[in-house]
Amino acid sequence: MKDKIAVIGLGYVGIPLAVELGKKFTTVGFDINPERINELKEGFDRTLEITSDSLVSATQLSYTTDIEDLSDCNIYIITVPTPINNKNLPDLTPLRKSSETVGSVLSQGDIVIYESTVYPGVTEEECVPILEEVSGLKFNEGFFCGYSPERINPGDKERTLTKILKITSGSTPEIAQRVDKLYRSIITAGTHLAPSIKVAEAAKVIENTQRDVNIALVNELALIFDTMGISSQDVLEAAGTKWNFLKFNPGLVGGHCIGVDPYYLTYKAEKMGYKPNLILSSRQINNGMSAYVAKKTIRLLVEGDKNIKGADVLIMGLTFKENCPDIRNTKVVDIIEELKDFGCQVDVYDPWVDKEEEKKTYKHGLIDNPFESDKKYAAVIVAVAHNQFIDLVEEDFASISDGSPIVVDIKGIVDNPSWRL
Repeated sequence: MKDKIAVIGLGYVGIPLAVELGKKFTTVGFDINPERINELKEGFDRTLEITSDSLVSATQLSYTTDIEDLSDCNIYIITVPTPINNKNLPDLTPLRKSSETVGSVLSQGDIVIYESTVYPGVTEEECVPILEEVSGLKFNEGFFCGYSPERINPGDKERTLTKILKITSGSTPEIAQRVDKLYRSIITAGTHLAPSIKVAEAAKVIENTQRDVNIALVNELALIFDTMGISSQDVLEAAGTKWNFLKFNPGLVGGHCIGVDPYYLTYKAEKMGYKPNLILSSRQINNGMSAYVAKKTIRLLVEGDKNIKGADVLIMGLTFKENCPDIRNTKVVDIIEELKDFGCQVDVYDPWVDKEEEKKTYKHGLIDNPFESDKKYAAVIVAVAHNQFIDLVEEDFASISDGSPIVVDIKGIVDNPSWRL
């Protein structure tokens, strides 16, 4: 029997995977959002990860919101988000609900593969019992599981899905080989078959935890050097001349991975009785950077003899990273709220973000290109290194400034800013 594959969740992770699978296998893309399905059917991907031509090239891919359309599939790949709640605890709701959905159509011999980032043990301890209960089938007898963590880098047009090596795993040795073979058929960079699902889960969650810790170090160094009046950029450039110095830059840490995944690992560690001090401290440092930037901006306003209350401040960039429309867990929002608490009037400009999408998520509102407006600002914060911002010069900022320009550069792309992180 030929495999028929269902991809559950068609966001930043699911749609690239569905497209590649849909070039070689009969594939059904499932999402609970009818608007998303309609857009994909019309050849438009609002994440901008996939072009219209690529969508068309997946000739064996169809889209649906109807779970019954998945009933004749034999491989289910779940790519739903794994967020945290307002207490920084794992929120497995999307994962549990998608497991219930798949369980309702699961048949003898089917395979369920999870790609969502989780702490070690989630697949077998949280998801499998749901699949068993809903389907009435027994794990590793009636159905099987695999885990192959996503490594999508939103906005990256060079390291796309097929060019990133994939970790694979399965609930039995035979299923592991089958899962690995499936991914090898579409991943040109190759695969790494992990010895167990838990190992694969752990590997993924530490990838982003390691990066979070490294960024926290340079963020703390940047804060130290700022108190000393030393440019952290100059220090890092000098230190980077040594062959084994790891190159990271200070900045905001948001998005769907780096600012979230460490909390999955720390949650499980604390459940097991271990206090992960380094990881938690790194999260605390990185979470505090937005407030530091906002307070630095306020200090610059004071030093420039500008009123704080009612001051017009422009923030350039809202996304969590450059050159993509992804605003999930962006820490720029924390800068906005902090400035508002000081009484500032904040405008946000981001040419990559859909205004309606922003309203649904943050409800702040975005402005049109400020360089085509007559409005003047007491301060400008360059928060994201979009291509549209890189070539701006001092004269550009002066043209939108009220009096002497105050320019805060978080990303290190502005010449002669008032202050740089």
